[in-house]
Amino acid sequence: MTHPRSTAQIFGHPLHPMLVPIPIACFAGTLLSDIAYACTVQPQWANLSSWLLAAGLAVAVLAVLAGLTDFLNEPRIRSLPNAWIHGAGNGAVLVLSIWNAFVHSHDGYTGVVPTGITLSAIVVALLAITGWNGWSMVYRHGVGIEEKP
Repeated sequence: MTHPRSTAQIFGHPLHPMLVPIPIACFAGTLLSDIAYACTVQPQWANLSSWLLAAGLAVAVLAVLAGLTDFLNEPRIRSLPNAWIHGAGNGAVLVLSIWNAFVHSHDGYTGVVPTGITLSAIVVALLAITGWNGWSMVYRHGVGIEEKP
């Protein structure tokens, strides 16, 4: 029996797992810089949050497109409950992060506290859930794992 394969590939390597570490790091960094801003009220932390959100969103869009390509083109992936949780959760992460970028575009303290930091915390919590489900898809169900001859 073969593993469910990734259809969004470059030179035979799945794109989705190559892209996801960047938005994860950026969105987690956003939460940390939001906390630093809330504690210090130093504007560089709010600026860093905005830049991290922008970079995370730019790559997250690509990661979502690669993941959606795999999901839509491989019925065995769609049959996994983990795939639905992973996809829906990451869709929510994308929407919440776009909202968070608009919130962070406001000047001053209200651009981060309380709404921005709350959205950042929710995004990181969702990423923990979606990451667990993504891990399960790869390590329990072999999604995107190359068959050995």
